[in-house]
Amino acid sequence: MRIALISDIHGNYTALEAVLGDIQSQHVDQIICLGDAATIGLQPKETLDALRELDCVCIMGNHDAALLDLARATDFQIAAPLIPTLQWGYQFLSPGDLDFLRSFRSTYRLDLSNVLSMLCFHGSARSNTDLILSTTADEVVDGFFAGESADILTGGHSHIQMLRQHGQQVILNPGSVGNAFLRAFTPGDIPTLLPWAEYAIVSVENGGWSADLRRVRFDTQAVLRLARASDSPSRDWWLDQFS
Repeated sequence: MRIALISDIHGNYTALEAVLGDIQSQHVDQIICLGDAATIGLQPKETLDALRELDCVCIMGNHDAALLDLARATDFQIAAPLIPTLQWGYQFLSPGDLDFLRSFRSTYRLDLSNVLSMLCFHGSARSNTDLILSTTADEVVDGFFAGESADILTGGHSHIQMLRQHGQQVILNPGSVGNAFLRAFTPGDIPTLLPWAEYAIVSVENGGWSADLRRVRFDTQAVLRLARASDSPSRDWWLDQFS
């Protein structure tokens, strides 16, 4: 069994296309999206259309939840400077798109074999706003997964690829398809993006498993062309990333 894990696309359909092309060449059995599909980026509608066509399991990220309740965006830890961009992207979404977002799950558990299981989430098993980094204290992580027995704990949210042992479990973050961060986000910081898309493949065979953290180049010049033609409030930020 081979499972592709994608996360934090954030409306960067150009990056998603590149990742889906790579996934096709890897002959996976299933794709799971770990949330934050359509906000921030310049192509929210195209991104949701592509996810809907995949017919894959999708997890509810904090940005997805904020799109469904714009008045409470700050409750989902959407920084104030990003709220105009959230509202800008919302205007392109149809009632059907919003219904699709409502179908996203809070978590998803998958039995990979008779002895191996995986739990999928966005931030943690407890909340889509919890942040797990390599430096997050063990006792904090314990609280995020109290009582959870899955062998592989996989989520996104940080925009940074990670494979971390936690007792007998492993925490896997596939990184971000559309907004791969150069460094961990801190409040007040303006993120710098890396010029590639990130995702992961979990492979199960011969009683064991492995994780392949993948990085795929995408057409950053196409993103710049979209930014120049856009009236998105994040237009200048996108132009600064890849110019």
